[in-house]
Amino acid sequence: MSTELHDVIVIGTGPAGYTASIYLGRANLKPLVIEGYQPGGQLMITTDIENFPGFPQGIPGPELMMKMREQATKFGAEFITGNVVEADISRSPFSLSLEDGRELLARTLIIATGANAKWLGIESENRYRGRGVSACATCDGFFFKECRVFVIGGGDTAMEEALYLTKFASHVTMVHRREEFRASKIMSLRAMKHPKISTLLNEVVEEILGDGQKVNGVRLKNVKTGQTSDHECDGVFLAIGHAPNAELFRGQLDLDDYGYIITKKSSTETSVKGVFACGDVQDYTYRQAVTAVGTGCMAAVDAERFLESIR
Repeated sequence: MSTELHDVIVIGTGPAGYTASIYLGRANLKPLVIEGYQPGGQLMITTDIENFPGFPQGIPGPELMMKMREQATKFGAEFITGNVVEADISRSPFSLSLEDGRELLARTLIIATGANAKWLGIESENRYRGRGVSACATCDGFFFKECRVFVIGGGDTAMEEALYLTKFASHVTMVHRREEFRASKIMSLRAMKHPKISTLLNEVVEEILGDGQKVNGVRLKNVKTGQTSDHECDGVFLAIGHAPNAELFRGQLDLDDYGYIITKKSSTETSVKGVFACGDVQDYTYRQAVTAVGTGCMAAVDAERFLESIR
């Protein structure tokens, strides 16, 4: 495999990577898919997805990812396990180095490495992830009807998450570590005026509380006094940002100020011809499974057309 030249290699196996692989396989391009050691992306930690079209009763994230992988395999996609540790896209064919020493060559490359939500890094957060702790209000807000929830963060994303959650929750408490929110004035004002939203400033989360099965509270620590306080709640939403998995291509592709890969308008083309990006690694705005699927399709079509143009 180390000496074989592939028409197209897909890096990443979330909804975008799997969808690209399905379309490439149906185009008889026999894509090679590098799935890493945790295939499936962020949906692997999502218990129930109720807003993905075609599943009116909902579907567990891992099951949806398994079905997508089976579909890609059916159409001829080849999967290999491993992480890319080095990439050279300065010339064609593009070269990828895996951590086990394998070298792969590709005429076209689709980057679908996704983005990871930033977490607090405390043990109780991991314990209750998917059981009251979430990093996506759009994904999980529906499950918190008439519940009390906390939103952690102080930027525009936190304000958007809090406002969205008011559609379901009985009350939303925003927690921020600073004296003032760093969100834009218009977003801050909109949230502060909402009757369902209250704020706690100069506070950080010290621990997520629960009964072993689900969240029932949060312990906060005041950054000025050091005092701790416990608050009852049914859910905790982290809104402290996302980190796109694009560092491998820094200095080789154009990235925005947040580290997301920049793609051309109405396309998945990057700043390097023959390299395409799809899903959350290039989507700062939406970050939904269904939008990732859409850009995965676009990347496959773009790659197919590019290959036709160089033959």
